[in-house]
Amino acid sequence: MNFQNFLLKYLEHLELERNLSIYTIKMYDFYLNDFKNFLKRILQKDEILISDIDFENVKKYRLYLNRRPIKTNLNDTYKYNTQKVFLVALRAFLKYLILHEKVEALSPDLIILGKSEGNIPKILDPNELKDIFNMQNTDKVSGLRDKAILATLYSTGLRVSELVSLNISDINLISGEFPIVGKGRKVRTVYLSPTATENLKRYLATRKDSFKPLFLRYSGIPMRPGDDDGESLRLTPRSIQRLVKKYAREAGVSVEATPHTLRHSFATTLLSEGADLRSVQELLGHSNVSTTQIYTHVTNKQLRETHKKYLKDV
Repeated sequence: MNFQNFLLKYLEHLELERNLSIYTIKMYDFYLNDFKNFLKRILQKDEILISDIDFENVKKYRLYLNRRPIKTNLNDTYKYNTQKVFLVALRAFLKYLILHEKVEALSPDLIILGKSEGNIPKILDPNELKDIFNMQNTDKVSGLRDKAILATLYSTGLRVSELVSLNISDINLISGEFPIVGKGRKVRTVYLSPTATENLKRYLATRKDSFKPLFLRYSGIPMRPGDDDGESLRLTPRSIQRLVKKYAREAGVSVEATPHTLRHSFATTLLSEGADLRSVQELLGHSNVSTTQIYTHVTNKQLRETHKKYLKDV
């Protein structure tokens, strides 16, 4: 029972039966191939079998994940929550093998995830946001595009995977609102601020093409021959991550900003201004309100006022 054969069937299952996004399926493929390649190294064999996924090998993999240095910083290792996603993917794969393929495999329950670390979201304050949004060179098309990207991320709270999947036909610049298909194919409505709408209009006014993607790249690998829709020019999540990091660095922002930092800042701003938790949950596309509650640690005005009241003379 070859690991790779069942992996391909599992990825097809995620696409056809679970209806997961292509981006999510690619991540499952990445996590499971990481485990498969680890087994190849420690077992010194080219073909990995399902029977090779045993308790001892999984334990060795957990140790490997815990000790593995991050490529961008070899003096640091993966945080526990990052390690956890690799193990969650492996558990899901084993569950699929047992339930759908009727294969005798290691019980997913034997893969212990442990307790998650507390996760305090990094946010940008209004001055930092203003500084970042003023760094684009709007004399260039790429600068107008980047300003529109940043404004759209912040005003909608979109995940980076949701942003790059947008087509021009998806957005409504008249109403300033449009539906988005998020995690688990869950549909929600997002809203553009007047600033984001204006920035998008300025960027799209420069577009003389008939390509589908909302955001195009203007450098790198040439356009694929025969690509009438411009799909090969669509920006990738990694491209968006790089440009956010670049502008944060140029603005002298101390926070290591990512597209998700803008999403965190969006949620925190809403709650700070009095939005209720359920509304913010809907705007972010969270399935569970407990996920949204991570933002309340910096937005609880009642606690802040209580602190000021009783410690005003200290």
